[in-house]
Amino acid sequence: MDQYQKIKAGERGAWVSISAYLVLSSVKLAAGYWFLSSALVADGFNNLTDIIASTAVLIGLRISQKPPDQDHPYGHFRAETIAAMVASFIMATVGIQVLIGAVRSLFAEAKAVPDLNSAWIALAASACMLGVYWYNRRLAKRIENQALMAAAKDNLADALVGVGAAIGVIGSQFGLPWMDPVAALAVGVIICKTAWEIFHSSTHALTDGFDVNQLNNLRMTIEGTKGVRSIKDIKARVHGSNVLIDVIVQVDPSLSLIESHRISDEIEKRMEGEHNILNVHVHVEPHVMEEAVRKPEPH
Repeated sequence: MDQYQKIKAGERGAWVSISAYLVLSSVKLAAGYWFLSSALVADGFNNLTDIIASTAVLIGLRISQKPPDQDHPYGHFRAETIAAMVASFIMATVGIQVLIGAVRSLFAEAKAVPDLNSAWIALAASACMLGVYWYNRRLAKRIENQALMAAAKDNLADALVGVGAAIGVIGSQFGLPWMDPVAALAVGVIICKTAWEIFHSSTHALTDGFDVNQLNNLRMTIEGTKGVRSIKDIKARVHGSNVLIDVIVQVDPSLSLIESHRISDEIEKRMEGEHNILNVHVHVEPHVMEEAVRKPEPH
């Protein structure tokens, strides 16, 4: 499966999320108004905003499949990362709304006790979203897709929101109305934390940040390639779900051009076979000892 096929497979996860949110938002809004559950109504509107986030992920995946052109010689893969960042903004907005609503509930006057059935509906919806989360998480790991992983984390956050709504309803049945805002506060913090993690990861990739430990592993693989005397410089960056490597290796200066080229080919093969990296730019230089290049002192 090549990189474009992986992105195409990721669309299934986005469509699963959109379909689930369409059904669950309709059920939650209808049941929330019928059973007088403001928590369930709020959760239903939360799912409506999640449709927008999942649609943004789907659009990002579609754009990423466009082939390279004159303006984008490396392709459009970073549209995935931008889509993940958009999803983090939407998640943060929802998380802040949940926190504001929870604080207001702490100081609100007593309201009508919602029907217990709304709690079971919220829990059933959360179980459904957990299923969507596991599906998208597994698919995102298999195809190594950042945008779909962001969507999966959004699915998990929505499952937690549903649990929080159920806890609030059940608490009200036992004369513990404070459980609703406390649970909402905890859920809001979790959502905002998840949004920050996605945002940080996305901006790190968009600014050409790269994990130092992973770069050291790549360096060790290249250094272990037969014919490589040393590595003068190595850089790596993330382009969507792909890794681009630029490396300068030093080899025996007595080697021919063809022999040096074979070393470059071997590095590329090892990067693909051991690290699943297809984009490697290798520059070969002669390895010259420091003593040999030191200028003689004038007499």
